[in-house]
Amino acid sequence: MSVKYTSDHEWISTDGAAATVGITHHAQDALGDVVFVDLPAVGKSFKQGEVAGVVESVKAAADLYMPVGGEIVEVNEALRADPSLANSDPQASGWFFKVKVADPAETDALLDQAAYDELVKNA
Repeated sequence: MSVKYTSDHEWISTDGAAATVGITHHAQDALGDVVFVDLPAVGKSFKQGEVAGVVESVKAAADLYMPVGGEIVEVNEALRADPSLANSDPQASGWFFKVKVADPAETDALLDQAAYDELVKNA
């Protein structure tokens, strides 16, 4: 299993053609207390970089971008019921959705942990 990051602070954990997507610790810190998430519909397809959902916090609303193109195969209903999971456990139980990746090579352009850490350090 491989985890990559976007410059928009999404993470994607890939395992073959399946991937799980969420927001990073840095994103949830910047947003503050998450109070609502708008998750995409299962079965909907998106291109890499398209807006797939929205995260709303007490401070702001932020778009959730697709790290890779593909079809939504599952959404985290627990997150819909308890949006604070995005704050308390953003890279585990606070995941947003799972996607069937259309082109696994799209993950090659994403940031690895060291590059993401450098991005956050310089933000």
